[in-house]
Amino acid sequence: MSNRVLGGIFLTIAASIWGGMFVAVKLVVDLIPPIPLVWFRYLIAFVVLSIIVIYQGVNLKIDKKDIWILMSIGIIGHTISIVTQEYGTMYSSAQMGSVVTSATPAFMLIFAMWLLKERITIRKILSIVLATVGVILIAGIDNMEFDKQLGVFYSTIAALTWALMSVLLKLIPSKYPPLVINFYAVITGIVCLAPFNVFTVSALPWDEILNPVMVGSVVYLGAVSTAGAFMLWNKGLLLMDAGASGLFFFFQPIVGTFLGWLILDEQITWNFWLGSILIFIGVFLVTVRNE
Repeated sequence: MSNRVLGGIFLTIAASIWGGMFVAVKLVVDLIPPIPLVWFRYLIAFVVLSIIVIYQGVNLKIDKKDIWILMSIGIIGHTISIVTQEYGTMYSSAQMGSVVTSATPAFMLIFAMWLLKERITIRKILSIVLATVGVILIAGIDNMEFDKQLGVFYSTIAALTWALMSVLLKLIPSKYPPLVINFYAVITGIVCLAPFNVFTVSALPWDEILNPVMVGSVVYLGAVSTAGAFMLWNKGLLLMDAGASGLFFFFQPIVGTFLGWLILDEQITWNFWLGSILIFIGVFLVTVRNE
């Protein structure tokens, strides 16, 4: 099997796992609010990643000059982005959260122009415009209740911050493997969220939380979605061209929408489909080929 095919398999599995993540969040977020949910998710991921680090004998040493970029990635991507993503899912739906955040590859262009000094082209500008209009259509400003509009707002912040984190990753020296980057990002998230959780988690309704569906969903979010999917995604990126790899992000909203309809009985509107198509076209414009 060629590296390209194997990389495509890894990327497809990772993006599909992230699609299911939105359904898992929707199943538990009424009992476990987003901030403690993200904290539990990272505590589980930390245990899984620690086992992998010990088993593989990975060197976790980092240079002092690189601490700031690793902490920035943890704060922006693994704290702000994931928390707002789960707030977005809580206030809207699994399908809406998965589609709005799929605009991330297009939003990455904004930060790549700013931080990496990549050149601006008509193709790139068009992709940003299409993705933005798509998000607005999904939001349904004229006829959607305030909670869902708030959900779209949070999901958009999640997409923007994840895009910024993705661009910051390009500034990290290549000597650090993905496992090390993910390990420190998870630790940063745990530390940042600890002050909001240490003295409040005891007040959660544990008698309702400790059931198979709730526990399974949280374990899925921590072990499968955070530790496993990120490892698969990073491994897939190493085996495929950067431009082509972005296309596999499409599997996230496809799986998220399907599972939201199948498991949560979420309805799909024409505005949703039209906005989704515009987002997909916008992302496709910047990922189908390198310029």
